[in-house]
Parts: sequence; C-alpha cells; structure tokens
Amino acid sequence: MMNWADDLGASPHALLLSGAVGVGKTTTAHAIGDELRARDIPGAVIDLDQLRLAWPAPAGDRFHSALEHRNLTAVAANYRAAGARVLVAAGVLEERTVRQEYQAALGSPLTVVRLSAPRDLVRARLRRRHEHDPTGLAWHLDRFGELTAILDAAAVEDVQVEVGADPQATARAVLAAVGI
Repeated sequence: MMNWADDLGASPHALLLSGAVGVGKTTTAHAIGDELRARDIPGAVIDLDQLRLAWPAPAGDRFHSALEHRNLTAVAANYRAAGARVLVAAGVLEERTVRQEYQAALGSPLTVVRLSAPRDLVRARLRRRHEHDPTGLAWHLDRFGELTAILDAAAVEDVQVEVGADPQATARAVLAAVGI
C-alpha cells in the first residue's frame, strides 16, 4: 500500500470500499467525499451499485458486473477530466482476480479498504432499510453471511477498517489508514 500523502497532488488515486451488505460502504464513501472536500482535495464518489442497476441481468452475470465495469471506466474518465484526484468507489470486490480490472477502470492506483461492522449493527441497519420488504430483508441477511465468508476467504483488501456509529469518524479512520 502506498502513502498517498507523498504524491496526492502529483498523481490520481482510487479507493474502493468493499464489504458485506449493510456495513456502510455508500454512507462511508459519501462521508469520505465530505472529508476530501473539507481538505480541498478534488475528488468524486461513485456508487458501484448504481452503475449496474439495470435488468434483466444477462445469463452468467448475476450482478451485471460487465455493465458495471464499462460504466465505471466511462464515469471515472469523466471525473478525472473534471479534475478529480481521488475517486472513492463503494461496492463489493469478491475476487482478487478482478482487482486489476477495477484499477484499470478507475484509471489509477487502487487501494482496497474492507469495511467491517458487528453483525448486530448490520442486522439493525438492514431491518431499518427493508422495514416494509420482508423478502428483501431475508435475502440481505443471508447475503451478509455469504459475503462475509467470501470476503474473508478472498482477502482482497489492503486495509480493514471497523465501521462505527459516526460516518465522519469512520471516514477519517479510512483516510488515516491509507495515508491521507
């Protein structure tokens, strides 16, 4: 892992916040965006879920990964052209073999940060999020356990940060962990 503070102005960087459903990837990404803005570091936040939100998914690509990568490549290039020095992406990186694809799509060195949170905190968040959707809640609760096991085995992250109740404190912890 590189220390970004040494060359933040000289070259662009990308953070990919990964983790199981409900740990706070998107919330933390937006909080990091707020921190970067406060520090006058040009950047952008990208929600990878939004880049693949289309249906139906093609056979053999359950989560529309190919579409996500095409869109990420285009969006990242547009943000870079607009002056972004740090791109913060929120999504799930399940396999070490696709890490280079994300780095290429983002167009800069990539640091993967795995966010983790206590199971009880995640379950409470998911219950609030899916209060009126029992089928969605059941799927996400199952997916939390499944993804946690996948991410534990894959060990794709450069650093791991525990998510707390305060998104800004979590954002500062992530930035400190990567040297910003």
